[in-house]
Amino acid sequence: MRTGLLLLGTNWKMNKTIREAVGYTRRLLELLQTIDGSEAAQVFLIPPYTAIQAVKQASDGRLWVGAQNMHWAECGAFTGEISAVMLEELGVDLVELGHAERRRYFNENDAEINRKVHAALCHGFRALVCVGEQLEDKRRGNGRAVVRNQVRTVFADVQADSAPRLIVAYEPVWAIGAEQADIRMEYVREIQNHIRTTLQKILGREAAATVPVIYGGDVNLRNAAALVKESGTDGLFIGRAALEAENFAALIRASVQALG
Repeated sequence: MRTGLLLLGTNWKMNKTIREAVGYTRRLLELLQTIDGSEAAQVFLIPPYTAIQAVKQASDGRLWVGAQNMHWAECGAFTGEISAVMLEELGVDLVELGHAERRRYFNENDAEINRKVHAALCHGFRALVCVGEQLEDKRRGNGRAVVRNQVRTVFADVQADSAPRLIVAYEPVWAIGAEQADIRMEYVREIQNHIRTTLQKILGREAAATVPVIYGGDVNLRNAAALVKESGTDGLFIGRAALEAENFAALIRASVQALG
């Protein structure tokens, strides 16, 4: 059963200047007014650090605005990093942690992500934590075990009262950026239910039931409605298919229509 509003968000990665980000946000807000049922969804944007404040202002409280990463320390000799204290000043609503690209290109591991989760919760942010298996894991039938171990580690020592500020994004690494990924709804449902079961062992059944588990990877207009309707997901986390406001609005429309 869905935990609440359908969560529909996009991570812009290293794209968009401040001007482009503001233009996108304003256009998206215009388009949302034309979508029947859009009130059933909570839309969020995750721009580059440089555009967070401008997007936050342009969104006028109608969208959640997040950061793509942050360090676990509040300050220190960590050149190029951003702290929770800095993000607090910008009024971010959530912080994305553990994306597959952070793991791949910057060698982040689950123990480090766990430290970031605790820092995010300490500062009152929603922690949107990404987990997902590699293609080889899937082929060997190890996908469930890999994802279970990720969830256990990244949420280690997180208390049940933090559950309302947790979001899990299941993003199978083999599907991210794929042109024609073989996304089977029953597989997505199976892994997401496995994530929920693992969360129960960490947070308890009642608290775990409040944590949204959303799907990322190869989300596009061909599969968005089916994912919402058939996979049991609590939302969609979209990459390049939502880089244009019109495209994201079309995905939002397809998703909320699928709820009916």
